[in-house]
Amino acid sequence: MKKGTLLKVFGFMMAIFCLAETCWAEPTNITVRVISKDAKFIGSSMGGALILLRDAQTGELLARGKTQGSTGDVNRIIKEDHKRGLPLSSEGSAKFSATLDLNEPRLIEVSAFGPMAQLQSANRVSATQWVVPGKHLTGGDGWLLEMPGFVVDVLEPPAPLKLKGTPQMVKLKANVRMMCGCPIKPDGLWDANRLEVKALVKRNGKPIETESLSFAGATSQFSGTVKVKEPGIYDVMVYAYDPNNGNTGVDSVTFMVSK
Repeated sequence: MKKGTLLKVFGFMMAIFCLAETCWAEPTNITVRVISKDAKFIGSSMGGALILLRDAQTGELLARGKTQGSTGDVNRIIKEDHKRGLPLSSEGSAKFSATLDLNEPRLIEVSAFGPMAQLQSANRVSATQWVVPGKHLTGGDGWLLEMPGFVVDVLEPPAPLKLKGTPQMVKLKANVRMMCGCPIKPDGLWDANRLEVKALVKRNGKPIETESLSFAGATSQFSGTVKVKEPGIYDVMVYAYDPNNGNTGVDSVTFMVSK
């Protein structure tokens, strides 16, 4: 077969393939936002939230990225009454945007993992939704996910830590913030007075006591002490809990005490 004829046949076959598959695909825009439970959007200041878009039926990864932008307008999100149809997001509010080429309706799963700057407190949330080619999912807040939890970061004792001698008092100190990074303080917009912050202490794998941590005088700081009576390996799990809505965050530290 001559070269010119081969090129024509190839072109014809590509045209058929295009008509059957690619040319039917329509660009479909999806915007994903992740909002901290009882707080603001998870954005650049907290390393964003990792977003994965997959075909829920096949598992095919369609897009990935991080939410970027600001935590949003505190008045719109927290202080003002919410009316149906009005978005919580404003210009610059953190988001992840992707354009998918879809040639048929697909059941899409979105997952968010974060905040990426505080992996010890990161949670994962997901949801599924049918998406039709050309029918964009960008209106209002787009595809909005709520991320539960608190960012809890144990600052003291530092790890790894080896202590000598008993009995002695070991200082505990933790930083507690909302998942968006918003600060917590007494009588503040996020009120430290309503939080339960405690340390669950184990020695050699066995629970021995629970100690309360109180506001330490600086924004988002909580402190307390653990009385070490015997040598051993001490595991301390610090949690923050809001009884009003069940929101909970955890971090932990391990230290060793010798004779």
